[in-house]
This record gives sequence, C-alpha cells and structure tokens, in this order.
Amino acid sequence: MSRYVAAIDQGTSSSRCLLFDRGGAVAGAAQREHAQIHPRAGWVEHDPLEIVANVRAVIDEAVAAAGASAADVAAVGITNQRETTVLWERASGAPVANAIVWQDVRTAALVDELAAGDLDRLRAIAGLPLSTYFSGPKARWLIDADPALRARAEAGELCFGTIDAWLLWQLTGGAIHATDVTNASRTLLMDLRTLEWSVEALDLIGIPRALLPEIRSSSEVYGEVRCGCALDGVPLAGVLGDQQAALFGQACFDPGDAKNTYGTGCFLLVNTGAEPVASRELLATVAYKLGDGPAAYALEGSIAVAGAGVRWLRDQLGIIGSADEVEALAASVPDTGDAYVVPAFSGLFAPRWRADARGAIVGITAFTTKAHIARAMLEATAWQTREVLDAVRGAAGIACEQLKVDGGMTVDELLMQFQADVLGIPTIRPEVSETTALGAAYAAGLATGVWSSTDDVRANWREAARWQPRMDRDDVERRYARWREAVERSLGWAG
Repeated sequence: MSRYVAAIDQGTSSSRCLLFDRGGAVAGAAQREHAQIHPRAGWVEHDPLEIVANVRAVIDEAVAAAGASAADVAAVGITNQRETTVLWERASGAPVANAIVWQDVRTAALVDELAAGDLDRLRAIAGLPLSTYFSGPKARWLIDADPALRARAEAGELCFGTIDAWLLWQLTGGAIHATDVTNASRTLLMDLRTLEWSVEALDLIGIPRALLPEIRSSSEVYGEVRCGCALDGVPLAGVLGDQQAALFGQACFDPGDAKNTYGTGCFLLVNTGAEPVASRELLATVAYKLGDGPAAYALEGSIAVAGAGVRWLRDQLGIIGSADEVEALAASVPDTGDAYVVPAFSGLFAPRWRADARGAIVGITAFTTKAHIARAMLEATAWQTREVLDAVRGAAGIACEQLKVDGGMTVDELLMQFQADVLGIPTIRPEVSETTALGAAYAAGLATGVWSSTDDVRANWREAARWQPRMDRDDVERRYARWREAVERSLGWAG
C-alpha cells in the first residue's frame, strides 16, 4: 500500500504541496510565493501561469523532501483560494487574462447594477448576497472586458473556473473541466439545494452555460495527474475550497462544530448539518460532499483582513520588520489605550457586507504608540470573529461550546488568549497545524481507501493547546461596544 497522500494547497499568497502519512503527519513539504498584482486601487490579480508553474515545482520539491516517488503516493487532493477567477482557452489552455482575486472590488458597479437595490436577489438560491467577493460577477466582468470574449464564451471556446478547476485542467493535461460543490457554492451561480448550476442565477449575472465546469463531489477520483511532474499517474481524488478543507481537517463533522482559520483573511465556519441555514449576515455554503453521499452544509463568516493587516504593519507602515515580531510589540503594552483599528482596506465582509467601508484608526491620542497600533490590529481580528460568532448564534440557534483554530496567526499566544476572552469559550489549536492541506488529503484518501471513514479522521485529530477565557466579562462587553462604535466610523467612506 502507498505510504502517503499528497495535498496541493494553492492559497492567496503562495502554493504549497504537502505529503501526509496515514496518521496525518507531514512527511514532506514545499512552498513558493507568487506575485500580488495591483493594477489599480482595489484591484488584485494573480498570474495563472505563475501559479501552475509554482504548483508543479512544489510537487517535485515535496516528493523529493519526503524521499518518495509517485508509487508511494495513493492520491492527490487540491485545496484552493476559492473565489479567485480564471478564464482560459479550451483549445490551448492559455489564460485570456490574469486571475481576478477574491479580494478584488472592481465589480462593485456591476454588483450594484445586478442587485437593483436588493443584494439578496439570489440568496434563496445560492445562499449568498450579491457581492464583489464571489466569482460569478468576476467572470461576467472578464467576458465583458473584450467584446470578442463573450461570443467565444457562448460558443464554448472558453473555460471558466476558480483555482481548483484551473489546476484540475492543467494537472490533467486538459482532460478535466470540473469543480467541486464547495467551490461551486462560492460562485453565486449554483443552487445550494440541487447542487447544480442555476438557470436563474446564470441569466441574472449573464454567464453562458457553455463556460462552466462540471460540478462534482469533494471526494472522488477526478482523473490522473498528467503534467510532467513527480506525481504523474497518481489519482486526483479530492477537491475542497480552502475553508471547507480546514473544517474537514479539523474533524468538524457534527452540527455545531466550529473552526476559525487565521490566514490572509479570517474565516469562521460552523457545521449546520444536512440542510443549509438561511442568514442575511452570513454565508450559507456547502461544507463537503463525499462521493454519492448527501452534502453537509455550513454557515460561514468571512473576514477580509486578518494576517493581511499584520503584513500592512510590516510592508506599508514599517513598524515591524517581520510578521513574527508583532506579538512581542503588541505584548509590550497592557492594552490598546482605547485605540481601535478597523482594517476595512477594501470594505467589510461578514456580518456587515459594506463595500463602502474603508480602514480606520480610531481613538488615537498623543499617548498612542506603534505598540498600541500593533495590539489594536491583532485585537481587530478577534473582535471581527466575535461579530461573526454572534451572527451564527442568532441565525442557527447553535451554541458553539468551543472554537477550533488553525492558520498562521494561531502561533500568536496573545491573540489566541484574547480570542478566547472575547468569545467566552475555549479556543483550541490542534497538533497538526496544516489543517487546510490535511482536509484535502483526507478527501482524496477517503476516495481511494487510505482512510475508511470520517471516524479515521476523528481518531487522527489531537489537541495541542487550549486557551480558556479569563477576562472580566463586563470589561469585554465594554470594549466590544467601543469596537462597534469604531466600525461605524469606517462606513460610507468610499462612495
């Protein structure tokens, strides 16, 4: 039997490949960053060809790091930045433009036009509000950018996909044009209950059906790798959007199980069971679907800026030299001195959905130092998470008893303790921090018999650290009210 399952984790800032053994331990890994392209204010792009080249490179490097070969790998799973949108030629496989990244807000005017005063026009179908966040309007923008592209799209000469579909196409040598239900549920184009493309949504947004990939489950054999890399011949057998993959890797299989991933953005997902739960503040989304089994659903609160705020402190303000310096700087003061940072760099996502918001630093005085600003930036992530969890409790009537956490920011003990304090529930970090990649590996391994059921996944999950709430509740609520006041001051800035 093969010793490993590989996971390709294609994220907002980098591409990685990790090999996991049956116990969920990492046997080999490699990572490469790619360029962040900002042609205009509010626009964010990636080069799709750079991403493919990096993915092929990290596959080879991770296999070599594990001292393995294709024969040692039972399956490959893909997890990806979800709403980032690619359009490419069916005949050549060449992209027609750079990928439009999930953070990009160029579709704001189009979204307003489609909404006609009602951002919830498709929520009953797709579980989502009309927003610049999702990939359907991005695809519409791309085919409208050049008059020739719409005709080619309608003729079936072009392919649309989120990054998972782009990688499936490229890694299989153009044999597969498909996506999984979790990524499809982030397009605004899929019916959340039938798990099929919605004619009503396609007509409203203006997307030709010929452009779209086939929707498949999260755990099944899609095809084989055929791209001239070290994993050629290995089955591609699992696909999950990054946040759903983290939910899966955290073994959140029961209604009420919740996880929060602290990466470029911050994403809290709560398993809601076999039915989607309606919410005007949160996103109803598919959590996963295993083979021919029923779909499981989740409520999600998406926060645009978390780790990106720390990078802003480093790259734009220069108050830290590296991201790992932020905790020590923030811990050098006992609190923020009543200063608050609202990192609405390109609007606010859940639970407010305000594209007109912009970043604000509120409450600064002559006493305020760079340490207070650093601490306020960290605390902003915790306060935004509190707003999302409050919305989950209101929408689903689910009393989450604990929050499983993962992502790069969870090494920050100060943030994790503050997160437990403001939520009033334990914050728990697992032994294996690579939960997003691990979730994709589990999906692929379940499809190929490496693991027999989700019970095997539960058995692999182990706790590494736990933070209990300890802050005075009256103090928490007072400061939470101040945070909400600060957010109000960020609204309406971008007309």
